[in-house]
Amino acid sequence: MSNRALAAAALVLNAFVFGLSWWPFRSLQNHGLHPLWATSLTLGMALVCLLALRPTAWRGLFKHPMLWCLMLASGLTNVCFNWAVTIGDVVRVVLLFYLMPAWVVLLAWPLLGERPSAASLLRLALALAGVVIILKTPSTSWPVPESLADWLALLGGLCFALTNILLRKSNRTPGDARMLAMFAGGTLMATGAALLGMNLGLVTTLPTIQSDWAALALLTGLAMLAANLALQYGAAHLNASTTSIIMLSEVVFASTSSVLLGSGELSPRTLAGGTLILLASLLAVVSLGKR
Repeated sequence: MSNRALAAAALVLNAFVFGLSWWPFRSLQNHGLHPLWATSLTLGMALVCLLALRPTAWRGLFKHPMLWCLMLASGLTNVCFNWAVTIGDVVRVVLLFYLMPAWVVLLAWPLLGERPSAASLLRLALALAGVVIILKTPSTSWPVPESLADWLALLGGLCFALTNILLRKSNRTPGDARMLAMFAGGTLMATGAALLGMNLGLVTTLPTIQSDWAALALLTGLAMLAANLALQYGAAHLNASTTSIIMLSEVVFASTSSVLLGSGELSPRTLAGGTLILLASLLAVVSLGKR
C-alpha cells in the first residue's frame, strides 16, 4: 500500500472512531457515568498512554505557550461534543457541530488576518441557512436552539473551529506536544466541569468503578488515542483539501450508525438543513484545493 493510500485509510479510521464515539458514551451513561465523567476518564486514559509512549511530550507545553490555548479550545470541544451526542439526537448534533466551516470564516479574520472573501461569505450564508432550517420547527417562532444538546453542539463546533485555527498557528510545534495538549485539555476541562456540576447538583457523582464499564472506558480511550495518531499521520501525508473531504465521512458514519441503532432521526427538515451545511463544507474544501 502506498503512503497516500495508507494516509487516506488512517483518516477514514479517525472519522470512523469519532463518528461512532456517541455509542460508548451512551453505553457509559447507561452504567451511571455522566458524559462529563466519561470524557474525563476516557481522555485521561488516553493521556496516560500517550505519556507512556512519549514521556517527554509535556516539555513542549512550556516551550510553546500557544499550546495552552489549544488545550483550552480542544478541551471545550470534547466536553461539548461528547455531552451533546450522549443526550441529544445524534444526527442533529453532528450536523450542528459541523457548522465549523462557518465559524472558521468568522474567526480566521481576527486570529489569522484572513479577510473573508465573497466565496467564504457565500459558504457562511449557506451554512447558516442550513442551521435555520434545522432549528426552525412548527412550534417555534424563531430558529433558536431548543435543547441543551443544541447549545452544546453549536458551542462545540465553534470551539472545534478555534482548535483548527490554533493547530494551524502552532503547526511548527512537536506533534506529540500538540496531542498532549488536546488530551490534557479534554481531561482537565471535563473533570473541572464535572466537579462544578456536582457542586451545583447538575452532575451525578462518579459511580463505583466496575469492571464492565471501566473496560469500555479504557477501550474508548485507546480508540481515541489511535484515531488521533491516525489523524496526525494522515494529515501529514495528504493535502488539506483531501484531508477535509475524507474527514467529512465522520458525518456519514455518525448519521448512519445512529439511525440504524435508533439514536438519530433523518427528518426532511434535518436532511434539507444538513445538505446546506455539508454543501458549505464541501465548497470550503474545494476552495482549499484551488490554493
